[in-house]
Amino acid sequence: MYKPLIRPLLFQIDPEEIHDFSFPSIKTAFKLPLASQLSKKMFRVDDPALEREVFGLKFPNPVGLAAGFDKDARLVDEFENFGFGFLEIGTLTPMPQPGNDKPRLFRLPQDQGLINRMGFNNRGVEVAAHRLKNRKGSIIIGGNIGKNKVTPNDQALKDYIYCYDALYEVVDYFVVNVSSPNTPNLRELQDKEPLQHLLSELQNRNQAQRKPKPILLKIAPDLNQEQLNDIVEIATKTQLSGLIATNTTISRDNLLTASQQVAAMGAGGLSGKPLTQRSTEIIRYLRQCLPENIRLIGVGGIMNAADALEKLDAGADLIQLYTGFIYEGPGLVRKINEALLRRKKAD
Repeated sequence: MYKPLIRPLLFQIDPEEIHDFSFPSIKTAFKLPLASQLSKKMFRVDDPALEREVFGLKFPNPVGLAAGFDKDARLVDEFENFGFGFLEIGTLTPMPQPGNDKPRLFRLPQDQGLINRMGFNNRGVEVAAHRLKNRKGSIIIGGNIGKNKVTPNDQALKDYIYCYDALYEVVDYFVVNVSSPNTPNLRELQDKEPLQHLLSELQNRNQAQRKPKPILLKIAPDLNQEQLNDIVEIATKTQLSGLIATNTTISRDNLLTASQQVAAMGAGGLSGKPLTQRSTEIIRYLRQCLPENIRLIGVGGIMNAADALEKLDAGADLIQLYTGFIYEGPGLVRKINEALLRRKKAD
């Protein structure tokens, strides 16, 4: 029903406008009697065979919602009813910020992709933390943290620690985002020396807690092999719990959409099907290089169940959806989990 009926209507409206409109609509819909039960029946697959224990957390299934979709933790209870095994909120910054100028989100239907240059638009970490304290559900929550645009890179650590402290009591794991292409100079923090310093200091803070939380790093798909090797070395030295591969790409190679149209959209990170192969390649390479105790979350171009299985086969322990969720609808979560169950039974 989603692809033939609902998606064509949604795609007639500006992508950011429909995103903003859909959130209060979903919130209202789930206040109706039996709405939660109906959604669970349609989209959730509950089976012990889907459960996975990763970095000390027990996930009911390996399919998560990627950061960027529900930045401010507005719909965590509602999205739990769509069958996800976990949700990642953010990217959150210490102070609220509006993000980049609009328009900043574009669809590429021919390529099943999106280009965004949102720029960490969010209402500030304190707002999200307050919402999470008052949530009703129990789904695993990851907190994706970043720095404010006005914070210079040499002071970025303070922003990451501020977000860590604000979210510590209300999230299950943390993700350090230094790989978004939409905050000026942010990706410079992926360089070996600043990244190792940032992660080491954050881990020192984390290890001083009564119960340290898993800390993961989200990386860009545009890193070369030498840079990936640096990531492996840093992740090992700083004892990260995992890596998320990958964020959006600045590449515009091999797109079906007319080059003039793509150029008119301007700068930003590309997600969706054009990223499928590259993100899988990086997952496979990292799995070969990393020690077993550093786990992987695969994200980037998961548009169907086959893409999900390929990511898992390449070495991902968990996967996340974003653009595929927009193009395929919530039924994609169920399709992936059902495909996993079919394969387990076949084995």
